Amino acid sequence: MDPLPLLQQLVAIPSVNPMGRTTPAPEFLETRLTEFLCGFFRDLGVPYEAIEVMPGRSNVIARFDNPGAKATIVLDAHQDTVPIEGMTIPPFAAEVRDGRLYGRGACDVKGGMASMIAAFARLVRERPAGAANVIMSCTCDEECTAKGILDLAKLWTDPQRHSPLVPGRPDLVVCAEPTDLHIVVAHRGATRWKIQTIGKAAHSSRPSEGINAIYRMADVLEVLEHFASELPGMVPEHPLCGPATLSVGRIEGGISVNTVPDECSIEIDRRVLPGEDGIKVMQQVEEYLRHRLDVDFKMLPPWIVGQSLSDHNNGPWADQLMGVITRHVGPRKKMGVPYGTNASRTSATNVPSMVFGPGSIYQAHTVDEWIDIAELRQAADIYFDFCANAAVP
Repeated sequence: MDPLPLLQQLVAIPSVNPMGRTTPAPEFLETRLTEFLCGFFRDLGVPYEAIEVMPGRSNVIARFDNPGAKATIVLDAHQDTVPIEGMTIPPFAAEVRDGRLYGRGACDVKGGMASMIAAFARLVRERPAGAANVIMSCTCDEECTAKGILDLAKLWTDPQRHSPLVPGRPDLVVCAEPTDLHIVVAHRGATRWKIQTIGKAAHSSRPSEGINAIYRMADVLEVLEHFASELPGMVPEHPLCGPATLSVGRIEGGISVNTVPDECSIEIDRRVLPGEDGIKVMQQVEEYLRHRLDVDFKMLPPWIVGQSLSDHNNGPWADQLMGVITRHVGPRKKMGVPYGTNASRTSATNVPSMVFGPGSIYQAHTVDEWIDIAELRQAADIYFDFCANAAVP
């Protein structure tokens, strides 16, 4: 099955993650893509299930069974994309030109999804004798709070949850992300939370009668900038994933220009290395600020807690996959990366997990997002070959 026509269909269906927006626009949420995927698996003739995780947002899983299988592999690709603001191309046109397909999600990660589903469909149609059992997983909400993959993992970790398509713990999870056909065996996680300063509202013509929360936050930001610059010296660099980092990505405060703001908040992204605790990294920031500031502030609870991917148990599986990759496209690398993926959440359940897919991370989230079509097809062949011959190491 050629993954290109499938990718064109996937990109043409908007599935933008709201990223915290309270009033989603029509292109938001995975609802329509979920419906398409259910129709695809129904037409393929395999058992499938849509599992609602949040209102209008579901995981879709489908299963291929081989009675003689020696392994059960989950192929996971997330349905959601980042927003489309600022794009310089039509985000959902799925235009093909110069050997590339353009559109939001083409690279991250509907390209990987198309390659995985094409391989899955080929397994169903050809039924190779040595194939693994394969669960095709299309999860929601990867780009924001990872609720989709967390819910999926409960199917093999929570005795109160059950799906006939996931009767037990799988032997391996392979997550699709743009890796240029290299294998990611380790990566950082991300803890994200807000810091808030509180002031006192007043009319802007008499600012001395109020307390400006934005000014207070300016003091916090100055100290945070120093912390971020010192952090690489506080935490040893990981040999595969690089240094720990902290970034302030968003600020919000005030209700109008003629009112002294009584509240200001910032959103923080702390990249967590394998071996670090996703909650303790927040405590480290708070202690640093408290020792250097007279300004009061609040640390609000995180909406996502950093979970990194370690390479402690995925090496033999990565070696198998590398053998397949080498046969198809020549040798690639096993590597660590600074960004996070769903693989960290499945790895936390003691299931060996790794990341592999077509496309470059440098094209993910970009204003003219695209994927190389030749690589898209190579990935589909590699996924198929790997699943057709996989055995528990």
